[in-house]
Amino acid sequence: MDTFHLVIAGKLVAGAQTMPVVNPATEAVIAQCPRADPKQLDEAVSAAKAAFPGWSQTPIAERRGALMRVADEMEARTEELARLLTAEQGKPLDKALEEIGGSVFILRALASLELPEKLLYEDADGRFVEQRYPLGVVAAITPWNFPISLLVVKVPPALLAGNTVVAKPAPTTPLTSLRLAEILNRHLPPGVFNMIVDANDLGGQLTAHPDVAKISFTGSTATGRKVMASASSLLKRITLELGGNDAAIVLDDADPKATAKSLFEGAMVNSGQVCLAIKRAYVHESQYDAICDELAELSRQAIVGEGTQQGTEYGPLQNRAQYERVRELIDDAASRGKVLGGEELDRPGYFIRPAIIRDIDDDARIVREEQFGPVLPVLRYADIDDAVKRANDSEQGLGGTVWSADTARALEVASRLNTGMVWINSHMNINPFVPMGGAKQSGMGQELGQAGLEEFTQRRLVFVPA
Repeated sequence: MDTFHLVIAGKLVAGAQTMPVVNPATEAVIAQCPRADPKQLDEAVSAAKAAFPGWSQTPIAERRGALMRVADEMEARTEELARLLTAEQGKPLDKALEEIGGSVFILRALASLELPEKLLYEDADGRFVEQRYPLGVVAAITPWNFPISLLVVKVPPALLAGNTVVAKPAPTTPLTSLRLAEILNRHLPPGVFNMIVDANDLGGQLTAHPDVAKISFTGSTATGRKVMASASSLLKRITLELGGNDAAIVLDDADPKATAKSLFEGAMVNSGQVCLAIKRAYVHESQYDAICDELAELSRQAIVGEGTQQGTEYGPLQNRAQYERVRELIDDAASRGKVLGGEELDRPGYFIRPAIIRDIDDDARIVREEQFGPVLPVLRYADIDDAVKRANDSEQGLGGTVWSADTARALEVASRLNTGMVWINSHMNINPFVPMGGAKQSGMGQELGQAGLEEFTQRRLVFVPA
C-alpha cells in the first residue's frame, strides 16, 4: 500500500493513529490513512499562525506564482490523482479525470484574480477608498463527494488573499487530498498550508479554535449549523455551502425526450451525490407520463459498476452510511408511490441502480429530505403557480432549474424561485469567475469569483482628505 502523511509546519508527519480507507466499489481496504489527534491539530493551527505574518506580507504576485506552480504539478499528475480518486470515492475514472482537470482550471482561474484598492466615492472633501486585507488562519473543511474540486474552491483564494490554511478532508476520502497537500507543501513556505485528517472527531476543536479566524465549510445543513454555533463564541468569519433539495420545474411546452435526458443527468451525476443535483422534479400533467417513461428507460439503460471498468457511467455510493440512508428512503418511497429502478447490485460495493419515483406526494420523505443518491422523485402539477409554491416549500434553497421551449417564459418562472442559483434549460453551469451561494438553510456567503475571494478578507474603509 502507498504511504500517506499529514502535512504540518512544512513537514510530512505520521498520524497519532491510523485508520482504514475503503474502496466503496469493492469494500476492500486500499490504504491506512494517518489520523491526527488533538495535539497535532493544535500543532497545525500553531504552524499556520506562525506562518501568517510572512505570507500575508508576501506580494500577491509571488503568492499567485506559487499557486500556478501547484496547478502545473497537479496537471502533470492528473492520471495518478484521478486513479486514486476513483479508488477512494468510487466515481468512474473519466469523471475523476474531469474532476482533477477541472480543479486545475479552477485553481488557475482563482489564482488569476486581484484585490485592488477601490475608489468608492470622491468629492471636494476627499475620497473613500476600500482596501482588503487577510484574516489570518483559515479552516477549510471539505466533504467526500468532490474531495479535490471542493478543496480547490477554498484553498487558492484563501492563500491568494494572504491567509494561511489548515484543511480537513472527509475521513472516507482523505487520500487524494493528502496527495494534493504534499504538492501544495512543496511550493509554499512551511506552515502556510497544513492538512490533518480525523475520524469526524476533531471538527469541533478546529472550528472553535481561538487562533482560527475564518471557517470555510462544505457539507450537510445539520453539520453546518454546528459549525455556525462553534464559530459564534468568537464571531469568526464563516462561509457555509450546505445541502440542497433542488427542484426542477418542467413547463408544458418542454420536449419530453430531451428534457427527460437532461433531468436524468442532472439528478444522477456522481450517482446523485451532488449538493446541486436535481433532487425533485415538478412536471406538468400533460408531460408527466411521457417523461416518467423516458426516465424509467434511462434508468434501465444506465451502466452501473466499478469506476475503473470501461463504459461505467455511475459508480457506487461513497460509503456504507450513505448507502443505507438512500436504501431506506427508497424503501419508504415504495410504500408511497411507484419505484422504477433502484435495485441493488448482486456484488460487493455500495451500488444502487438509478431510481425514478413516480406518483408520489410532496410530504413523502424522498421529497422532503435531501437524498444525496441516485434517486429522482417526479411530481405532477396542473398549475404553474402551484408548482412554484411547492418548489419553494423547502427549508433549503441552493439551486433549481426550469425547462421550457420558451426562454422568456422560463425566466419568469426562474425569477420566482427562492434559491441562490437557477439555471434555464441547463444544469450546474458553473464558472470559476462567477460567485455562487445558497439561500435559506443552504448556506451563507459566496464561493468562486471576486466575491468568493473577498470572503477571505476583511474590508477596510479609508477616508483620504483632499
